Amino acid sequence: MTPLRTARPGDREALYALWAACFDAPHVVPLYETDPGRYGRTFVTGDVSACVYYLPRRVHDGLGGEVLVGGVANVAAHPSVRGRGHVRRLLALAAEAMVDDGCAWSLLFTGTPGVYKEWTSFELRTVSGPLRHPATTGPRPREVAAGDAGVLRDLYERHNARRPLTAVRDEAHWRDRLPVWYGEPVELLAGDAGYAAVRWDGGVLDVLEVAGDLPGVLSALAAEAGARGIRTGRARLTWDDPALPHLFASVVPERDRTGMARAILADPAPVVGAANAAHWPADYF
Repeated sequence: MTPLRTARPGDREALYALWAACFDAPHVVPLYETDPGRYGRTFVTGDVSACVYYLPRRVHDGLGGEVLVGGVANVAAHPSVRGRGHVRRLLALAAEAMVDDGCAWSLLFTGTPGVYKEWTSFELRTVSGPLRHPATTGPRPREVAAGDAGVLRDLYERHNARRPLTAVRDEAHWRDRLPVWYGEPVELLAGDAGYAAVRWDGGVLDVLEVAGDLPGVLSALAAEAGARGIRTGRARLTWDDPALPHLFASVVPERDRTGMARAILADPAPVVGAANAAHWPADYF
């Protein structure tokens, strides 16, 4: 049987070559390099032909508390070794290590759920629809450079402290990880009491994250979209959010089905199954 082990710094180039062969995802390496403990939580076959990595992360439990989870990422098997069970065995090693780390449960986001037999899918609510067209426009939101996004930290923490599944972001997260996810073409637009991370995606306003004074932020986004000739939008907001009419003329409820969770020391269902649960893109692993 193929031997398994944790990665070492000397595996760096082999890991990066494996990911390059498996992913078209330029964010993988810079995100991985933000984690000082990454090699001890990267599990590989002896020849680095397959790999699983996890990152401990605290998320809000929706009750004002926090829970430690193991975020699975960078799961890869070289095309030449697929179908041999390597990833399954590496995932089992990662889950055992999460027990030692005290992770309550494991979390991942994927477009290939069939790989993760021990994880259970869950849904997050999102919305889309035609945008409203305000009769008047107020001050345009200012753009904040992703590298300076830490100025928004207080707004983020107040808005998300009781929202299930949102990440607890430390200073390093704001400094190192958020600019990877919210660099160009994403724009961080801030007003006096709120902000949004948005992408103008093929004529559609895509609201990736929003915090603070939602009516004010969404009204400003509606005006900005109108000025840009954008008539359709989507947002990571729940179906019954009272601020929705400030952005949408009408709302189509949708579901993000990319999330999966697995119990390690506790049941994830109360958090991932909450109607107002959210996980912002800047917090993916």
